[in-house]
Amino acid sequence: MATVNVEDGNFEAEVLQSSTPVLVDFWATWCGPCKMIAPSLEEISEEMAGQVKVVKLDIDSNQQSAMNYGVRSIPTMILFKDGQPAATLVGAQPKGKISDWIKQYS
Repeated sequence: MATVNVEDGNFEAEVLQSSTPVLVDFWATWCGPCKMIAPSLEEISEEMAGQVKVVKLDIDSNQQSAMNYGVRSIPTMILFKDGQPAATLVGAQPKGKISDWIKQYS
């Protein structure tokens, strides 16, 4: 299952009402580190399918969601569980660290 793009308009349905934990990658097209972690997030999305849903939110076109969760620098990954933020990871991280972080909080 590949990563899915979400927007302010479907954030609640895709993230907050999800029955599985959701990793939201807050990113932007101009962000170099965001592009660096994108392939890792795609792999994690496939390897952990059924355990966690990975979605991406472009902060430039969806500023409301970014403001709601206090995203000040990108990439910021927030793991949502039962509709609530369970953990936050900021900055480009190696794939193994992201995977371990997800397992720790999901």
